[in-house]
Amino acid sequence: MIKPGLNIIKEIAQELDCGNECYFNQKTNELICLPNADLMATAGEDYYKEMFREDFKKIESQKKDLIKFEVLESFESFKIMEDFKNQVEDDKFERDLERALNRRKPFQNFKNLIDNSDYREKWFQFKQKEIEKIVIKNIERNNTGI
Repeated sequence: MIKPGLNIIKEIAQELDCGNECYFNQKTNELICLPNADLMATAGEDYYKEMFREDFKKIESQKKDLIKFEVLESFESFKIMEDFKNQVEDDKFERDLERALNRRKPFQNFKNLIDNSDYREKWFQFKQKEIEKIVIKNIERNNTGI
């Protein structure tokens, strides 16, 4: 079994952040990424299956060698936002983020605050690292080590 390198871990994290699910082949070091089921609902199941037919064939034929990485659940994304808020050094901005997360539509509120702040780049870096940690935990759960 091949241990995925940091470049693969980073790529998986980026794909998950974009809403794609990924399959890593532990024998070939190949990564297969598919848009999540929301695309299927929007584009239509037949179109989706045809568009990614080759990928589905690979996934089916290599199933025993694959580790599946699913799009983050809402609670996982929310936890990452909370963790970011807790490490912000600007007390006022931390309070603003706290209020944003406690109001209706917390994801939208958080994004609006971040996008209009000096913390935008720090947020993207933080989120990437946190998703990479989730990817590593998933790999470790699948006994491939890292």
